[in-house]
Order: sequence, then C-alpha cells, then structure tokens
Amino acid sequence: MTPADTPADLQAYMNRLGQAARSASAAMARASTAAKNQALRALASRLRAAGPVLAQANARDLQAAADRGLAGPLLDRLQLSPQAIATVAEGCEQIAAMPDPVGEISELKRRPSGISVGRMRVPLGVFGMIYESRPNVTIEAASLAIKSGNACLLRGGSEALQSNLALWRLVQAALGDAGLPAAAVQLLETTDRAAVGQLVAMPQYVDVIIPRGGRGLIERISAEARVPVIKHLDGNCHVYVDEQVDLDLALRVTDNAKTQKYSPCNAAESMLVHAAQAAAFLPRIGAVFAAKGVEMRCCPVSLALLQGLPGAHVQAATEEDWATEYLAPVISIKTVASLDEAIAHINRHGSHHTDAILTALHANAMRFLREVDSASVMVNASTRFADGFEYGLGAEIGISTDKFHARGPVGLEGLTSLKWVVLGQGETRSA
Repeated sequence: MTPADTPADLQAYMNRLGQAARSASAAMARASTAAKNQALRALASRLRAAGPVLAQANARDLQAAADRGLAGPLLDRLQLSPQAIATVAEGCEQIAAMPDPVGEISELKRRPSGISVGRMRVPLGVFGMIYESRPNVTIEAASLAIKSGNACLLRGGSEALQSNLALWRLVQAALGDAGLPAAAVQLLETTDRAAVGQLVAMPQYVDVIIPRGGRGLIERISAEARVPVIKHLDGNCHVYVDEQVDLDLALRVTDNAKTQKYSPCNAAESMLVHAAQAAAFLPRIGAVFAAKGVEMRCCPVSLALLQGLPGAHVQAATEEDWATEYLAPVISIKTVASLDEAIAHINRHGSHHTDAILTALHANAMRFLREVDSASVMVNASTRFADGFEYGLGAEIGISTDKFHARGPVGLEGLTSLKWVVLGQGETRSA
C-alpha cells in the first residue's frame, strides 16, 4: 500500500487502514492463546536473527537525524542498539509466558434470583499508537496488541521511519507464522503530519489513542482526539531523602535515578532533602553530580551547601525549575523542613508520574505511599524502575497519569476492559 500524496488520497489511505484494522480486531479477539503465543515467540526469533538488517535501517535514521541537528537526548532515544533488540525480544517471550487475560471471568457471584453475575475481560478493539523517536516502541506496542487480542495502528516519528519499517515487517511475518491477520498490526508509512489528525478522529475504526512523546505532541493529541486518550504529559519525577535514612543507600539510589539515563520519563528531575540530612548528604551527592556533569539548580539552603564543590555547576533555582522535566543532566534541589513539606511540594509541582522516598522510618514510608498523588510511588528504590518490563508486564504501551481505566505503566490489562456477564438457567424477573 503506497502512502498518500494528496489530502484526498490520505483520507482514502487512512480509511483503508482503519477498515482493515477493524476487521482484523474481530479475528484477534477470537484468536486462541496458542496462536498469539506462537506469533510472539516467532517475533522474538525474527528479532534476534535480524540484527544486521535492523542495524542498517537504524543507522540511516541516526545519520539523517544527526544531519538535521537532532539533540543528543533525542538521538539516544532513536538508537536501536543490540541491547535494545535483545530486550524487546525478551519482552515478547515474557508476554508469551504470561496468562492470557482475554476471556477471564472474575467476581462471579450467585444472586438470590438464581442468576450468576460476573465480569469478563475483553480486548478494547483497535488502538492507535502515536510515538516519537524510540523505535523499540513498535515492538512493545505490537507484542502487547497481539497478546491482548487487539489490532493496532502505529504512527512512529518521521525520524525513525526506516527503523520502524524494518521492525514492522518482522511483526507481519511473525503474525503470518501463526496464521493471524497481518492487518492486526499496521504502520502508517506516510510522514504527513495530517495523518495524525485523521488517526485521532476516526471513532468508527479506533477505540483508544495512546500517545508517547513530548508535551507538545500529547497536548495536540488530547485537543484533537475524538476518541479516548491514555496519556501522560511529562515526567517530573522526585526523589525525597527523609530525616532518617541510610546515607549510602540514598547516595546510590539518587545517583541511579538521575544519571543511569537522562532521556526517559522516569528519570529523576527533582531532589528534596530533609533539613536534618542536608549538611551530611548534599555535599556527597553534589560531588557525584559534579563528576558526571550534572547541573544543580538549588534553593538558597541547598545552594549554600553545594557552592564551592570542585567542578560543580550550581545555580539558584527559579520557580519554573520545580516543575520542569529536563530530560538532560540537570536536576532541581530543595531542602525541606518536614515530610509534610516534601509531600506538598511533590503534589504541587510534580507531574503525577513517579516519586520515591528514601527513608528508614516505616511510618513515613507509608504516609508517602498514601499521600503522594502519583501513578507510581516508591520506597527506597530508584524511579527508573517505573517501567512495564521492570514491573513484570512484559512491556508497556505507555505510562498513564490519568485516574480512569489505566494508571501507571499500561500493559496487557490496560489494553482490555471489563464487561458484565450473566449466567442463567432460564430464570425470569418477577418484580
């Protein structure tokens, strides 16, 4: 199928994709668990065998992006390394090994009338996935669509088109290996931005839209969509070092949360430190950040403790810094007087994505878990664990900071819904 060249052609092209996806979704909803698992295992094998082909396609994307002056963190997201391929292949196998949620009946209860009432888990139908840079999302979305019995329409960023095309061909071959319809996973081959506007406005074909990318993309999708959207706008994640804490643990976890990788949405962007630990902890973590070239934007108390560290790049924070997702070697730092102040700061300035407390006090840990209004809340662990693969979901379709339907990493269950089922033996209602 050749991508469209004119608006009229584009509309016809999108309609063809939508119709094919809707038809394929019916076949996927009734597909056996064995067939879905066969497709996933075949995809894992094909990914491992296609390393050279994928590397060549990705190299073309990386070169074109570098020629256009794409920033370093975005180039990092675009790279399809051998490790990334191995990870998504392992994710396919992990999903294949997981229980199939489709058709599961739960909460079945017998009523006084004689009927039994329960809830059955069913696929959503067709989801549209719009994402930037990261080509591994193509496989994560495809693998979760297959196991959850959905069809999907994928629209990756133009900067990753060659990588996404190479990965999508492997998906289609794997679906064929298992006797499943190739149209269950379709990639929009056009780079026309108007295709995104059409994709999010096709309720007759698409049941939900899942955007993954920068704030600008997600705000645009949310404004234009005529179907439900599962989304998060940004990831201003916090690490809070409490008044009683193992300082070695705090140093190790905070370092990992910020510097293990700067570009993901679960990297720490803000650090809060209790005043009781500020003098002992801030110079230690400051030295680590200075050695790694991390810029520190600080409140007055933190600034006084960090100024003068050899090699440190330290400056006063602005009000804007407390709410900024940097996706870069920059972190905001604030000294707080209490757990109450820390929780209030996070709930005011955070993005409701992922926040962690590092503490030796069980009561404080429990309060933090209850009161911080975020999709993932952690105790004594790096925010970098906020990921579907790390949570045992096999992969994730995205992170949701919404409170309805799905929240946090969205895996298999997030791509299904529940419907009521009633089992009877001829009962009739008398009143």
